[in-house]
Amino acid sequence: MIYLNNRIVPKSRARVSVYDHGFLYGDGIYETLRVYQGTVFHLDEHIARLFRSAAMIQLTIPKTHEAIKRALSKTLKANRHKDAVVRITISRGEGPTGLDPALCPSPTFVIMSHAFKPYPAKHYQQGVKIAIVRTRRNYNGALNAQIKSLNFLNNVLARIEAKKEGALEGIMLNYRSFIAEGTVSNVFFVRDGVLCTPSVNAGILDGITRGLLVECAKELRLTVREGMFRKDALMSADEVFISNTTMEVMPVSSVNDTKISSRPGSITKKLRRAYRKKVNAYIKKAERSNE
Repeated sequence: MIYLNNRIVPKSRARVSVYDHGFLYGDGIYETLRVYQGTVFHLDEHIARLFRSAAMIQLTIPKTHEAIKRALSKTLKANRHKDAVVRITISRGEGPTGLDPALCPSPTFVIMSHAFKPYPAKHYQQGVKIAIVRTRRNYNGALNAQIKSLNFLNNVLARIEAKKEGALEGIMLNYRSFIAEGTVSNVFFVRDGVLCTPSVNAGILDGITRGLLVECAKELRLTVREGMFRKDALMSADEVFISNTTMEVMPVSSVNDTKISSRPGSITKKLRRAYRKKVNAYIKKAERSNE
């Protein structure tokens, strides 16, 4: 069941016009959220980022924060989902061909919920391969990475490259050849006990999972360095992992053809446990508030 413009409809009837500017031009925004035991993890933060993205492309979301929460709850209930991945998509809407946003009188609002399918256990036990690809991350001056945009061709091209390398994820460099981010993830690495991750200034989306992991690291009294790093720093790291809403903390076993010495390493394991503790604490707090 899909939430489409104020109503729940079966997937077979969830149709968007070929004149929708999300389809025609990639003009829109989205958020992906993880649901644990019926609780949407860090829902307020995701909705806040959704509104930030909307403001940055001058798109008016046709719902309030609370109305989005109610719509999301209806979608989960209609699908009977307790552990799920949810995507909220808002496009500029239907209108005549042309780039002027004024051509679209109202946005298209969609919520899709899918039962969560865990990644294979061996990925977490043995690590996965990632590849530094040739496709560069969009220049921030052309398309700001803080906009979680439907215009995803940059990431698609990088993913095609990664797939040819037999890698789970492709890591893009920015226009200055500094490490940026993956096609759907943020990247972390450990050198000499220091946790490193590209800063927002490298042209990355400030991932919510990324922020929580930096918080976890500081609570564990780890030294955290957010900065600008060349690819050699990643290739020679002691530990590497990637993160996003669905995979949480995914250890990396190799970068291109370079093996990572610790896979998964001790710091990666500590951060994965610390992240799961935050998830469990969040769920318990939500359950108490609903009693």
